[in-house]
Amino acid sequence: MHNRLLEAFDTLNAFDLSSNLSSSVYFEKRRPAGTENLYGMVHAIKNNLIVKFDYHKFYEENSTYRVVLAIALKEYKHRWYLIAIEEGDDMVKSFGLDRISKLEISNQKASHKPNIDIEEKYKHSFGIISNDGQEPEEVIISFTPFQGQYIKSMPLHHSQVVLKDNDQECKIKLNIHITHDFIMEIQSMSDQLRVVKPIWLKDELKERLNRAVSNCK
Repeated sequence: MHNRLLEAFDTLNAFDLSSNLSSSVYFEKRRPAGTENLYGMVHAIKNNLIVKFDYHKFYEENSTYRVVLAIALKEYKHRWYLIAIEEGDDMVKSFGLDRISKLEISNQKASHKPNIDIEEKYKHSFGIISNDGQEPEEVIISFTPFQGQYIKSMPLHHSQVVLKDNDQECKIKLNIHITHDFIMEIQSMSDQLRVVKPIWLKDELKERLNRAVSNCK
């Protein structure tokens, strides 16, 4: 958190908002939906308040009404997610802020605050999916030397270790839960990598790429 605040401070100082930067600095024009809910969610988390909203999953036609205890906020790929426990359910769930509507921050306090270590929960995760109760897997991927430069400068995961780095390849090892988010990430670089381990991940990536080729016919 301190590093992110320092980054924001350095950015604001560099930009000097009193100056005209229109011809010097070009911001990303895409802005994720849902950031207008951040302030209310932070208030609810700090004060242990019950939150109510309609939630629309991308793969479902209609929204559903949710009543939750807000626990934390998590960022992934410029999107924000609410980590919460739903009323009548002890499971920790994630809700994309961009899919939340009719948000109501109630005055009702939760009877107790659950003792959940969010950092530990997502320790072996890539993205927002958490495989509770499952052991992480060792993943070894060989990248081209060119792509390896990017992977070294922005590691895929905090467990990343460089096993080999030469003019032939950049081979890394991860200790991670292999989720849909992770497979989608490496799929986006598929022409620049080779999955060494585990074999099932290699086969899964191959199957996805074959489907992609079929879709282009």
